[in-house]
Amino acid sequence: MEHPIITGQGLQKIHCVRLHRGDDLLESIRSICRQKQISAGVILSGVGCISQGRIRDASGVTIRTIHEHCEIVSLNGTVSAVRCHLHIALSKEDLSTIGGHLCSGCIVNTTCELVIAELPEIGIGVEQDPETGYDELIFTTL
Repeated sequence: MEHPIITGQGLQKIHCVRLHRGDDLLESIRSICRQKQISAGVILSGVGCISQGRIRDASGVTIRTIHEHCEIVSLNGTVSAVRCHLHIALSKEDLSTIGGHLCSGCIVNTTCELVIAELPEIGIGVEQDPETGYDELIFTTL
């Protein structure tokens, strides 16, 4: 299978923001993307802690809620005003790690420092993929 490759000119804008206690991590990222009209971007860094986590496992069905304070040890993925696809890894109080697809309901405890890079000349859209059965992300040129 041939994979189309979309190429941009480099990083145009970097958005840095600190989220606060009680903010929903995913909903805050979506709001930033809409407010800044980000057509395509990536999370460069996401550091902080949460009081509650909600993540989906690889089955695409099961969502788990973590009811304890956790450190965000990794947050990455693609973002846009249209769609965000993010994965998160959390370090629990016993220092075990859990991770998966970020869902709404992941609540910031004290802080989360986000750095989002915009990708110029690139857009993110959604297209039904008959092979997976899901609405999948597609990259386009603007």
